Parts: sequence; C-alpha cells; structure tokens
Amino acid sequence: MIRSAPLALRLSSRRLSSSISSQCSAFNGKGRLQSELCSKALTSLRGPSNRHFSSSTLHDISTVDIDSDSRIYAGDVPLPLTTDCTIFEADDIPTGKYPVFRVMDENGVIRDDAKGPQYIDPELNEEHAVKMFRTMSRLNVMDNIFLNAQRQGRISFYMSSQGEEAVHIGSASALDNKDVIFAQYRETGVLMWRGFTMSQFADQCFSNSGDLGKGRQMPVHYGSRALNFHTISSPLTTQLPQAAGAAYAMKMEAIRNGSNRAAGVTVCYFGDGAASEGDFHAAMNIAATMDAPIIFFCRNNGFAISTPVADQYRGDGIASRAKGYGMASIRVDGNDLFAVNAATARAKELALSENRPVLIETMSYRVGHHSTSDDSTRYRSTEEIKKWDNEDNPIDRFRRFCEAKGWLDEERVQTIRDEEKINVLQALESAEKKGPPALATMFDDVYKEKTPELERQEAKLLEHVAKYPERYTGPGH
Repeated sequence: MIRSAPLALRLSSRRLSSSISSQCSAFNGKGRLQSELCSKALTSLRGPSNRHFSSSTLHDISTVDIDSDSRIYAGDVPLPLTTDCTIFEADDIPTGKYPVFRVMDENGVIRDDAKGPQYIDPELNEEHAVKMFRTMSRLNVMDNIFLNAQRQGRISFYMSSQGEEAVHIGSASALDNKDVIFAQYRETGVLMWRGFTMSQFADQCFSNSGDLGKGRQMPVHYGSRALNFHTISSPLTTQLPQAAGAAYAMKMEAIRNGSNRAAGVTVCYFGDGAASEGDFHAAMNIAATMDAPIIFFCRNNGFAISTPVADQYRGDGIASRAKGYGMASIRVDGNDLFAVNAATARAKELALSENRPVLIETMSYRVGHHSTSDDSTRYRSTEEIKKWDNEDNPIDRFRRFCEAKGWLDEERVQTIRDEEKINVLQALESAEKKGPPALATMFDDVYKEKTPELERQEAKLLEHVAKYPERYTGPGH
C-alpha cells in the first residue's frame, strides 16, 4: 500500500471533491490566496484531464496515500477497488470511474473472505500454485540475465516484463492452446506458460540456426505455430485488426461446421500506448460490428515508452472506451494473479458463448525500462521505480499467498530461483555457440512455392557469396 499523504486523500475521489468544493465556497470573497489553493486542490484531484506535463517532468507518486477502498494506479489518479468480478455491459457502465477488480492485497491476503474464494480455481493445489510461481520467477530471472547479455553485446536488443509477471501468468493460465494469441512485445510469460522452452527463447534472441523464425526477426519477436502464438510484429498495434479478423474467421469456421461456438477465443494483447493508435479503433469497431469472439487485453503499465498516461488521454483509462463500441469491459489489478485469471476466464466464456468481444484493462506498472534502447530514469524517478517494485511486486504478492498456505518457504523460493538461473544460463550459453541459419532459408516461407523472381534473387545472392567467400562465414555459405 502506498502511504504518506494527508488524511483528506484517504477519502474517495468523489467525497473528497465534494468536501473541497464545500470548503472552497466558504472562502468566496475572502482573498485570492485561499481561492487559488482551493482551485489547485480540485485540479489535482480531478486528475489527468487538467494536468499538463513538460517533457522534463518526473512521474512521481511517492507523496500520495490512498486507503483500502481505492488505490493509485497509472496517471496518479485514485481508482475505486471492488471485490466483484463484474464485466460491465456498454449500457450498464459504473457510476464514476471504472472500479479495479482485486482478489488479494499487496500482502497476498484475500480481501473478501466471502467473495474471494469463488475467484480462485477450486482445484488450485500446491503443485499448480508452485508452477505459477516458478514460471513468474523464471520470466523474471530470464529478463535479468538476457538484459545483462545485451549490455555485454552478446545480443542486439531486449525487452523485459519486470513488474507485469502476474498479467502474463494470470491470463495465460485461464486459457488453453486452442485459444489464439496475438501479442505485442511484452507477453513473454504467456508464451512461456504455453510451453515455449528456454532454448527456444535464447535461440530466437541470438537469431541462430535453432531459431524458429530462421533469424528473420529482431530479438523478443517470438512466434510459435505449435503453441498458437502469432509472431510478434514491431510496428505498434498492427496485431489488433489482424486479431479481429482471426476471431471472425474462427467464428465463421465454427458456423460452417454446424456450431455456434468457436474452437477457441482470440486474445489480443497491447499496451496503453497502442490504444492511442488508429488501428486500435478500427479493430474495436470491426470486432464489435462483426460479433467476433475476442478478448482485447490492454496492459496499462503507465507509460508509452517515455510518455505517461496523463499525456496520452483525458478519459477514464482504456476500459471506458468499450462503451463507444457497444462492447463489454472490465478493469483489473494487473499485479493480482487471481484477479487477472478470474477476469480472463469470465471474459473468455462470455466471448465464446455469445460471440462478441470483451475489453480487459489491467492496471500495473512497468518496473523495467521500455527496452534496452531506453533509459527510463530520464522521465521518472528511481525512487518511484523502487517503490512500486518493493511495495507492489506481483511475484512477492503471490509468494506471500503461497507462504500462508504452507506451499512455499524462504528455502524453497531460493531453490526455485537458483534452478531457474542455471536453466537460463545454460540455454544462453548453448544458443551463443550455434551458428546462424543457412543463407538459403532466407527465401523460404515467403510463398508456398518460390516464385521465379525469388528464385532469381536467391541465385544472384548465392553467386555473390561464392564470388567473395572470404567476406562471409557460417553454415550453408
């Protein structure tokens, strides 16, 4: 819990606004200073719709205190909390801001003993819980080691998922491999949960002969046909219209086979920055009008590279946009694995049973830099980063829940991390020793059969390499 400010901020935003407004009315005609102070208080309370930041302003939440009925998330705005997993219909939106669905608090304690258990898989046991913890830990360890490998010049680029591990594992564990995934570039844990191996991750980042993409993509642009995970594309938001089309195609295939229910749901992940792109609106409209069974899954982690959400939009985040498209939506605490899991499971059932889209907005925080090309301390304070990592770490939150159950203890946690560190390092070292893909594979998979033009280009390239062999090395050359 983030603590440190005056008692007034422990009120809900609506009650606080009313309180300040009534007190301000008492100052009418009693001096410019008092009026200015009241105006500033109301402006601050009402959030990003009245805030403007210069490029040098650091994003800082360290002075804000919110009680257990509300919480500061992206944009430095207090959002109400709820223990009800309610997916709001377009014509039944909440009064005020969309609430954030939560099952457990930062200490891993179930917030509502009556409601909480219904949102936790009744078959959850020690084995499954430890698998979830291990996968989140593996993702975190891999991110740290691969990021350092990039700093050492061993790979060219990397993007970590630090601070968003519960978003990945919470959602992935509510899906199965029949569900089609269109990811952005920070959903590594979703693919990891599905069974993508450490060697496959490392081979892709090194673009070596073991890379499923045959070295054609920059690092972290994973893909797996076997795991129904479409290859990641660098241009922002291109996956959203593609996902809407795939969902519609899956529905039509089911209808042709005499069923009203698709084999699986399409899940499209994207960030808050992508929601500012034109393709976002096109995809939402296509999916809504064509009744496509799709989950639009927004990770609102506070920043679009260096741009805080306060500079991205003036409305109530991303979930509120669903109403304009006649779409159902829910806002979830992205650091709460159980809340993400429950919301994803309910959204999936709604999308499949009624053939329509659902929008999920998860509220989290990007602890790491946007990528290895970014220095996030240029636009936010190191104190803020440490505060989120220490006080609302999704892995620690779930670990505390498991410790209370007797499923984890300090020794077992350390053993898991040590084992995963060894696995990651072994995969990294093995991938580094592999050579690049054969040059001829550059022309494969463009079309089902090579066209005359591709064959001409291939012949020219191989002729060139044969003419200057001293300039080229590697298998197949």
